[in-house]
Amino acid sequence: MTKSAEGLVSVVLGAQWGDEGKGKLVDLLSESSGVVCHTVVAGGQEYFFHLLPSGIVNPNVLAVIGNGVVVNLQALFQEELRGVNSLGTTKKGIGPTYSSKVTRNGLRVCDLMGDWVQFTAKYRELVNYVKRRYPKLETSVEESLEQLKTYRQKLSGMVCDSVTLINKLVESKQANILVEGAQSCMLDIDFGTYPHVTSSNCSVGGVCTGLGLSPSRVGPVYGVIKAYTTRVGSGTFPTELLDGIGEFIQKKGCEWGVTTKRKRRIGWLDTVVIRYAHIINDFNALALTKIDVLDDLEEVKIAKAYVDPKTGCELDSFPSDSSVLNRVVVVYETLPGWKTSTHGCRVYEKLPTAAKVFVETVEKLLNIPIRWIGTGASRDSIIIRSV
Repeated sequence: MTKSAEGLVSVVLGAQWGDEGKGKLVDLLSESSGVVCHTVVAGGQEYFFHLLPSGIVNPNVLAVIGNGVVVNLQALFQEELRGVNSLGTTKKGIGPTYSSKVTRNGLRVCDLMGDWVQFTAKYRELVNYVKRRYPKLETSVEESLEQLKTYRQKLSGMVCDSVTLINKLVESKQANILVEGAQSCMLDIDFGTYPHVTSSNCSVGGVCTGLGLSPSRVGPVYGVIKAYTTRVGSGTFPTELLDGIGEFIQKKGCEWGVTTKRKRRIGWLDTVVIRYAHIINDFNALALTKIDVLDDLEEVKIAKAYVDPKTGCELDSFPSDSSVLNRVVVVYETLPGWKTSTHGCRVYEKLPTAAKVFVETVEKLLNIPIRWIGTGASRDSIIIRSV
């Protein structure tokens, strides 16, 4: 099942609805990468990332925030300064900022770092545009400009033409480049469960548009999945567990939002979703995280198909129509639980037999090799398989 892939640009993407544990794989892979373009536990310390690439915990890595990212400068610098185990601020205004980008009146970092008089004029023009749409909006333009001037000074020496930088590194073969995708495939503006999606492309296509890379330079692509499924906020969730099992997984898996501390919704692992993500992203291999969270369950279920009750037929593709997705009947593969701790296990052969059956069943249903298995929050709690 192993698929060969050559190239200096490796990509890590979420294959569900987010919070799969991408940062852990990025942390592992960044040991052999020179450039890394959210929660990581390293050296006994826990780090939560929103804007900063997870690979920044590695002192030998150059971390790059690509051109496709919308940045709240206040959040960025608060994230840089905050201490261990503190939460930082929530990213706000993502949708409106992308809207401003599309309407071509948004402000870019090059504007901020360029001529200050021109930037000030553009900023005032943007504020007036927003006020015409939202007359009750109250904001201090002068105060905001003073704050932006401070950020401009702080950013001095941190800003470059990232498109040229990354492409020159690729051409020179001087560094391995690891791209960390934001959010996940099922939140992609084009391919996710619309309208409950984000405002950008979270699939492999976003690597090209978000960094200025040619598709021919991208690969391999690694997907990250949890041993179960989680989702934040509203939106259809076919395998959602609204019973004691879901509550148990939520508590044991510490499934709270990093910034809001809201409970994440819990469901069984859904291979229909992951197969769809694979069609879009063509994963070379997968990382399966948090298998240890399922250690105490009597049985474990894996969604393997959807049936439309209107027709009685199994769907041959993931439905784009939310009304269809809302009514599907999920077909499950039910496996016995392993009832043995896998926490901290680092050798595949030492996993309980039932846990290995679970991994290999997922692998068979997806026809994608599972190369990494997460067995705990620590960076060392991971199994690396030769597949």
